[in-house]
Amino acid sequence: MSTRPTSNLFLYIGKPVRDEYGRQVGKIASFAVTPNGRVNGVFVEHGDGEFLRYSSDQFKMEGDDITLTPTIKLKVKALCDEIPLIWRKDQALSELVDKKKIPSEMFTELHKNFEGALNQLKADAQANMEGIDKQIAKCNSQIRELNSALIHIEIEREIGRIDDSAYETALQMVQEGLKRINSEKTDLESLRSQLSNLMLGDTTTLGREPENKATSTPPLPEPPVVVHVKSASKTS
Repeated sequence: MSTRPTSNLFLYIGKPVRDEYGRQVGKIASFAVTPNGRVNGVFVEHGDGEFLRYSSDQFKMEGDDITLTPTIKLKVKALCDEIPLIWRKDQALSELVDKKKIPSEMFTELHKNFEGALNQLKADAQANMEGIDKQIAKCNSQIRELNSALIHIEIEREIGRIDDSAYETALQMVQEGLKRINSEKTDLESLRSQLSNLMLGDTTTLGREPENKATSTPPLPEPPVVVHVKSASKTS
C-alpha cells in the first residue's frame, strides 16, 4: 500500500479484504497512522470477530478491490534480497584484506558480524521453510477433502437425492475451492524452492556463475535492494 494521505485511505473503512486467491479475509476497521499522516499499519476485522493488525506493505488496492498479500511472500522476498547481500559484503571484505586495504584485526571483527547476521538469516529461512511445509500439508489435506466432496456430490445426484440446481451450485463451489487451494499450493511450493535454492547457494538464485577461485564463499550476485519487512500479527 502506498503511503497516501489518510483522508483517502479512511474511505476504505468497512471495505472487504480478500487474499490473492479470492477468499474473503475480513473488513478494514482502521489504520495505524504516523505523526506525519502516513499509514504504516492496517487493522482488519476477521469473520470470527477477531481484530488483527497487518503491515501496510501487504495491501494492494485497485478501486474498491483490496487484496492482502501473504506475510510469507514478503518474508521470502526479504530473505532472498538480504542473504546474497550479506554474502557479497563478506566476500568484498575478504578481498579488501587480501589487498591490504584494511587491517586484519578489523577484518576479523567485521567478518564475525557478517557471519552472525548470515547465520541468523539462514535460521530464519529454515524456520520459514518449515512453516511453508506445514501450509503445503494443510493444502494437500484440503484438496483431499474437496475431492471427496466431489465424489459425494456425484453419488447423491446419481441416486436422485439432489436436483440439478443444487448439484450445479455445489459443483461450482467445490471446483472454485479446489482452484484456489491448488493455486495457493503452487505459490507455496515456489516459495519453498526459492528458499531451498538460496540455502544451497544455487547459482541461478544468486545470479552469477561460480568463479574459479580458491575460496569457500558461495557465488555472489550483484547487490540487491534490501527490503525491510514489517511483521504482521498473523500469517495470512
